[in-house]
Amino acid sequence: MVATAPLKLSDVNAALLPRTITAPIFEKSVEQSAIMTLARPAPLAIDATTSVPIPMDVPQADWVGQAQKKPLSSSSVGIKQMTAKKLAVLIPVAEEVAMTNAGGLYTQLQRDLPTAFARAFDHAAIHGLTMKGAAGPFSDYLAMTTNSVVLGTSTQATGGIWADLVKGMAKVIDDDFDYTGTVADHRLKPSLLLATDTTGRPILVDTQTPGTNMASAGSLIGEPLAYSRSVSGKQRRQSTSSDSGLRAIGGDWSQAAYGVGMDITVRISKEATYIDEDGGVHSAFQENLVLILAEAYYGYVQGDASAFVKYTGTPAYGS
Repeated sequence: MVATAPLKLSDVNAALLPRTITAPIFEKSVEQSAIMTLARPAPLAIDATTSVPIPMDVPQADWVGQAQKKPLSSSSVGIKQMTAKKLAVLIPVAEEVAMTNAGGLYTQLQRDLPTAFARAFDHAAIHGLTMKGAAGPFSDYLAMTTNSVVLGTSTQATGGIWADLVKGMAKVIDDDFDYTGTVADHRLKPSLLLATDTTGRPILVDTQTPGTNMASAGSLIGEPLAYSRSVSGKQRRQSTSSDSGLRAIGGDWSQAAYGVGMDITVRISKEATYIDEDGGVHSAFQENLVLILAEAYYGYVQGDASAFVKYTGTPAYGS
């Protein structure tokens, strides 16, 4: 077998990194996104001016006699237009690191970029905001729902947090939707695991699937459960983000659809300039930096907002 030469910066096309490097970034971003874990995939045109119609319900078939008029289903199926929105991140790297350990650098990018993309996507799909708090790219977002339950309302004797979660499920079902899963903030996990009945027995043992960073993390009140730090909006290692107080969103995930572009672009430059968070201008050439620009396209639409319910507040342990 012929040995493979180590990857060097000079070997990499400055316009687009090899598919073998960029493909895993997309794959892992889908795996790490809690919203993508529960919502359904749909086609996405990467041309930002092109919208793809997405049906948000199942067509209705009916019986018809010989030579009779065939039943029309379009009136019962809501259609949403999904448009590609660009997500980007610019990363300055010391040229010495990029030149001497390009393979290690891109391995690190394969670990970090999926997390960055997944968090930004989930944050926009849940709150309708960018990571900096501006209006988000999607016109639909989960927190639009008016259905809401405050966790900790039910006493331990009347079911505690289990009862609160089921009351939220009832709001969705009463609106003629199915409750098919929950996206929860990591801050809710201790409350779920410590919740007990009046005899001290745990009542939510199905949340104990190992792993704190898993998008798919078991089940809750009989339906799939996924964790995302974007639910509360307080992202780890980001002191500028704030806690919205939201602890979970559940509902009918057939009413939520996402799309992912066909490719991811990662460009590099040793001559470009960039502006930091404080407004300072930096020259990559002057400061011996390599600038790595990663861009991807995502789309998100949802049907009726009443298909979902928000859970807010943090219940006391044991409730």
